[in-house]
Amino acid sequence: MLDTHALLWATYSPETLSKTAAELIADPENVVVVSAVSAWEISTKFQLGRLPEAQRLASDFAGWLERAGYVARGVSLEDGIRAGRFGAKHQDPWDRMIAAQAIGDGIPVISIDARLDEFGVRRIW
Repeated sequence: MLDTHALLWATYSPETLSKTAAELIADPENVVVVSAVSAWEISTKFQLGRLPEAQRLASDFAGWLERAGYVARGVSLEDGIRAGRFGAKHQDPWDRMIAAQAIGDGIPVISIDARLDEFGVRRIW
């Protein structure tokens, strides 16, 4: 699963990705999962003017994911419950949900954000 910043970097500045992250994303044997939470985060930040470079993603998120060959992952009740049960140490709702989904699906998160480790996520960078 791509963390939101990893999705943005893969889209707009792939040279920013670590060699490992870039190779995992590019490998056709891997299923690259993108959470609906990333669509929410990108759209919100774009509308607030904090992510103006994300217009392409904000305006056609589903189409862009399809063209990139990524798999969209919706949010379930179980995801919400899992995210809500995390301790209060890390408050970012987007990170909490991505962590909950990755743990529930048993998949790693491609992310530079070490704060995800607090949730017990298997993180790759």
